[in-house]
Amino acid sequence: MTDIETAKENLDGHSICLCRGGEIITDDGRGISPMMRFLAERRDLTGYAAADVIVGKAAALLFVKAGIVCVHGKTMSVSARDLLEQHSIPCSYDTLTEKIINRQGTDICPMEKTVEAISDADEAYEALGRKLAEMRAE
Repeated sequence: MTDIETAKENLDGHSICLCRGGEIITDDGRGISPMMRFLAERRDLTGYAAADVIVGKAAALLFVKAGIVCVHGKTMSVSARDLLEQHSIPCSYDTLTEKIINRQGTDICPMEKTVEAISDADEAYEALGRKLAEMRAE
């Protein structure tokens, strides 16, 4: 079984599953918080495959920054797919959507808005960190 197959198989009940060579990391955090935490902890995720419940452009940029080599999303946005393809990261999805919507269903996800005009993974990580801090302060 490939790493991405293992990640997809172990995603049920979690928000994200990362796999490399039989090592499996799962997390139940909401949105991009697991990847933001992994990056803040400087976890070496180079070469891992990732399966995630929702993959928007924000998550895709974090996967690029982390060195993820393959991505599957239960739901993936067109902008995430395009970004992953630009970085030669194979990706798949169960559902492809035009935009990722916020939890209230009233607007575009705030993380997606934050990275809308950003294509650099390091810049995205910094901008997303600022946005999360701002949202926590509200």
